[in-house]
Amino acid sequence: MEQRIKGTTGLLALIGSPVGHSGSPDMYNFCFRYHNLDYSYMAFDIKEDQVPAALDAMRLFKMRGCNVTMPCKTAAAQNMDELSPAARIIGAVNTIVNENGKLIGHMTDGIGFVENLRDHGVDVKGKKMVILGAGGAATAILVQCALDGATSISVFNPDDPFLNRAKDTAAKLKSEVPDCNVQVFCLDDQENLKEEIAKADILVNGTLVGMKPHEDLSPPITDKSVFRSDLIVCDVVYNPEETKLLREAKEAGCAETIGGKGMLLWQGVAAYKLYTGLDMPVEEYKKYQAENQK
Repeated sequence: MEQRIKGTTGLLALIGSPVGHSGSPDMYNFCFRYHNLDYSYMAFDIKEDQVPAALDAMRLFKMRGCNVTMPCKTAAAQNMDELSPAARIIGAVNTIVNENGKLIGHMTDGIGFVENLRDHGVDVKGKKMVILGAGGAATAILVQCALDGATSISVFNPDDPFLNRAKDTAAKLKSEVPDCNVQVFCLDDQENLKEEIAKADILVNGTLVGMKPHEDLSPPITDKSVFRSDLIVCDVVYNPEETKLLREAKEAGCAETIGGKGMLLWQGVAAYKLYTGLDMPVEEYKKYQAENQK
C-alpha cells in the first residue's frame, strides 16, 4: 500500500461550513500524488466566529495553506496579514497562503471564471460585459474582469442590500481600475438591461438562479431577443452543467455558452499554483475525474 502520511507531511485544508460535500480534498490530494508532493489536504467544518482560532491553528501547525468557503470568507479577510489586490477590493478571501507565519489572502474565484473562459477560447480583455447579480461570486467576477482588462461592465441586481454593495465596489474600481467603466443598475429596469446586453460581448449569470433543485428557473430576462449569435453567455451555476439560461441562449442561436463547472476547477488551479508554485495537472485530473464518475 502506498504510504501517503508521514512525519514530514505538510497539511492544507478547506475551512467553512458545511464542507462535507466538497470535492477539494479529492482534487488536491490527486495533484499532490501526481507531483509526488509531501502534502495532505483535509476539510474542517469551521463557523464564522471560529475563524480567528482556525487561523491561529494554521500558524501553529505550520500549515501551508487553506481554501476558505462560506460563511468564513469575509472574516478570514479581516484577519490576514496581507491581501492580494482582488481580495482587498472585494473584502473577502477564498485562498490563504502561509509564508512562514505570514498569512496572505487571495481571491481566486474571479480568476477561475476568467480562466474557464480562456479554456473556451474567450479573453475578457477589451470586452464589454453584463453581470447579473452582486453576491460573492458575481463580485469576484466583476473585480477580476476589471483587473484583467474588460473595458465596460454593467451589473444588474434586485433592489436589495447587495445593490448598494455593488455600487461601493464600483466606486473602488473607478479608483483602482479607471480604464474599466463599471455601472450598477437595478434589475427591475428591463429596458435598460436589454440595451446593455445589446452592447455587450459577454453576459454572465452570477447568481444561483437555475441551480438544482430549481433547474427550471432562469434569471429574469423578459425579452429573449437579447440572445444573438455573437453574444457569449456564461453561468456560474455548475449543477446542472447546462442551466435553463444556457439552453435558452443556445436555442436562440448563441454560438458560445459556458457553464460554471470549469470555474470551480480553474479557481482551484490558481490556488494550487499559489501553494506549490506548480501548474496543476488539469488534463490528468479531468481524466481521473471522468473515470471516477462512471
